[in-house]
Amino acid sequence: MDLSESKILKLLRAKTNRPMKFSELMKIMNIPENQRREFRAQLKEMAAEGSIVKLRGGRYGLPDEMNLIPGVLSGHPDGYGFVITEDDSEDIYISRHKLGGAMHNDHVLVRIESRAHRFGRQEGRIVRILERRTPTLVGLFEALNRDGWVIPSEHKYFQDVFVPGKEKKGAKPGQLVSVEIITYPTRHHPPVGRVIKVLGDANDPEVELRSIIHKFGVRQDFSPKIKKQVQKISGNISDREKKQRRDLTGEMIFTIDGERAKDFDDAVSLETTGNGYLLGVHIADVSHYVTENSPLDKEALERGTSIYYADGVVPMLPFELSNELCSLKPRQERLTLSASITFDKQGNVLDYEIFNSVIKSKFRFTYNQVAEMLESNSAEKKYEAALPVLRNMFELSQMLRKRRFQEGSVDFNIPEPEIVMGQKGQVENIVKAEHNVAHELIEEFMLAANRVVAEHLDKKNLPGIHRIHEAPDQDKLHRFQEFIKDIGFRLPSLSNVQSSHLQNLLVRARGHAEERTLNLLLLRSLKKAVYSEKDPGHFCLGFEHYTHFTSPIRRYPDLATHRMIKTFLTKKKATQQDRKQLLPLSRSQAEQSSMREIKAVEVEREVANLRRAQFMADKVGKEYSGHIVSVTGFGLFVELDEVFVEGLIHISSLGDDYYVYYEHEHMLKGQHKYKTYRIGDPIKVRVTRVDISKKQIDLAPVFKKR
Repeated sequence: MDLSESKILKLLRAKTNRPMKFSELMKIMNIPENQRREFRAQLKEMAAEGSIVKLRGGRYGLPDEMNLIPGVLSGHPDGYGFVITEDDSEDIYISRHKLGGAMHNDHVLVRIESRAHRFGRQEGRIVRILERRTPTLVGLFEALNRDGWVIPSEHKYFQDVFVPGKEKKGAKPGQLVSVEIITYPTRHHPPVGRVIKVLGDANDPEVELRSIIHKFGVRQDFSPKIKKQVQKISGNISDREKKQRRDLTGEMIFTIDGERAKDFDDAVSLETTGNGYLLGVHIADVSHYVTENSPLDKEALERGTSIYYADGVVPMLPFELSNELCSLKPRQERLTLSASITFDKQGNVLDYEIFNSVIKSKFRFTYNQVAEMLESNSAEKKYEAALPVLRNMFELSQMLRKRRFQEGSVDFNIPEPEIVMGQKGQVENIVKAEHNVAHELIEEFMLAANRVVAEHLDKKNLPGIHRIHEAPDQDKLHRFQEFIKDIGFRLPSLSNVQSSHLQNLLVRARGHAEERTLNLLLLRSLKKAVYSEKDPGHFCLGFEHYTHFTSPIRRYPDLATHRMIKTFLTKKKATQQDRKQLLPLSRSQAEQSSMREIKAVEVEREVANLRRAQFMADKVGKEYSGHIVSVTGFGLFVELDEVFVEGLIHISSLGDDYYVYYEHEHMLKGQHKYKTYRIGDPIKVRVTRVDISKKQIDLAPVFKKR
C-alpha cells in the first residue's frame, strides 16, 4: 500500500472526522499489518514536520481541522514575533505572552485567535514547538556575579541566554562568544547555555566578521581526514588519462575573470565556420578529483557552495583544489569537461557535443582587460593572437544577448554594490560594481552552455539538479500591477503572464524616473530561483530547460551535473530504471543545495552590512542625497546616491506628523498634513547613528528651512 505523505493526508481527510489513535487509524484506513512499522514511522515524521498533529493521548489529527497552522517564528527585538506560514500566506502576529517558550527561527504550530489585531494582521498563539532550530548562538557576554548572560548578536533572538559560572569558558565582559543552548526557554524561564568558543573583543572589526561566520554555523576549516585525502591527490595527468580525452592543449583557449579571482573554473574558445560559429566552453573537471561519496564529496555537499565576501572566501573545496589543481591557470595542462556548441550566423544552436578534454589555457584575462581591448581594438603584443577571437566572441555574445531578451529573458537594471577594501583590511569605498561588455560576453556563453547541458539531460531522460524559476504568484503580481498603474504603467494580462511581458515593461520604463522603483518592485514580486529535481523551466530567463554546469569548483549542483553527464556520456538514453534509481539522490542534493545557497546569501549580506556600517562609522552628522528603496511600518530604507549604502529612517524620526503605513502603495502618509513618503522618492538625509554591532545605519530626513 502507498504510504506516502500525500496518500495518508488524502485518507485522513476522506475517512476521519476527529483525531484518532494509531490503532484506530490502522483499522479505518485498512493498513496491512506488515506495514505497521512503516506507517508508524511515517506518522511520526509527518507530526515532526507539522503536516499532522499528535495530541495528548496519542491521537493524530489534521492541523487545519483544529485551526492550527505550521510555520517559522520570526522574532522581534521588542519580544514579540510573527509566524511566517508555509503556504506563504499572511504572517501571524504573536504577542510576547503567547510565544509558548518559542525562539526565533523555531518551527511551530499556531492557533489563530483573532482575525485583525496589531499591525493589521491576524493574531495567534503558539501551541506547539515542532523543531528547535537554534543549537548555537553568537552574542555579547556580560557578567552577572559569578554567572553571565549572552546577548544575541541577531536581535530577532529576543531572549538573552543565561550562562552558569561553570560554563563560561573564561569569557569576559565585552567579548563576543559562541554559546550552545543546553536548555531551551519556557514560558517562565530563559534559555540556558554554555560558552563553546570565545571569539574576541566586540570592538575588534575582525572579531565581528568571525562572529558572523560562527553565527551561521559556517565551517571554515577542513578536517584532518579531508586534508589527508587532498594530499593524496596527484596533479600529474597520466598518458593513459590523456588518451581517454580530446586533446585541446594546442587551441586558443583562455579564461576571463575578475581582478581578484583565483578559482578559474571556466575557459572559452571560439572558431568561425562557413555557417557561423563553434563555441567551446571548457569547465574544470572537478569530478575527476572529488570522487562520489568520499569524505571530500560529503563535505562539499554539506557546504553546498563557496561563500564570497569583500575580502575573503569560505571555499566549498580546499584551496589545493579550488585555487590550484582544478583552477584553469594559464600555460598549465588541466582536465576539463567541454561543451562545444555550433551556432549559425543568426545565433541559433545547430548542434552541440559534450566530451572529456584536456586544455592548456593560453591567457588569464580580466574583464577590464578584455573590455579595453575590445573598445580600443588593440592589444599588447603578447595578446595579439587573442584579439581576433575576442572580436568574434563579442559579436556572437551580443547577438545571443539580443535574441535572449527578444525571446523572453528579463533584463533587470539593479546595480550591485562593490566594497573596495584597503591593504590594512579597512573599507576604502563602496561603489557601483562595473558590468562591462566582457561580463556580458562570459555571461552569455555560460548561459548557453548551461542551457545546452539542461536540454542534453532532458533528451537522455536523465534526472538532474535543475535551476528552476517558477511563474510568479498571481496575488503578488496583482499588487504590483495596482502600484504601477498609478505611475503610468501596466501589464497586458495577469491571467497568463509571460516573461516577455515583464521584459517589455522594463524596456518601456527605461529612462523614466520610476525605472529603479519598478525594477525593485518587480524583482520582489517574483519567486526565488531554486534547485530542484523537477524541470518546469526558468521563467525569468525564458528557458524551457536550465541547469548549472559551469562552476563545479564553487557550486555542488554543477559538480553533480558533471557526474551525471559523464556517467551516461556513451549511453544513448537512460532507462526508466536508471532514472528511478537516480531521482531520490538528485532530489536530496537539490534540497541541500538550495538550503546552503540561502545560508550563503545571508552570510554575504550580513558581512556586506557590517562593512557598510564600518565605512559609515566616521560619517555621523554628514548629509547625503538618496532615494527611498523600501517602505515598512517602522520606517523608510534609503539608498544614498553618493555612496552605495543603505540606511533606515525610523518612523520616530518623522516627527512632523503621525504617519500611517499603506502596504500595497509602498507609502507612509501623514494623518494631518498628508505628506507622503513613497518608494522611489528622492530624499535628503543626515546620518544620525551607526551601530557596528547591529550593522545598522540610522538616518533622519533633512527638512528645508523656512
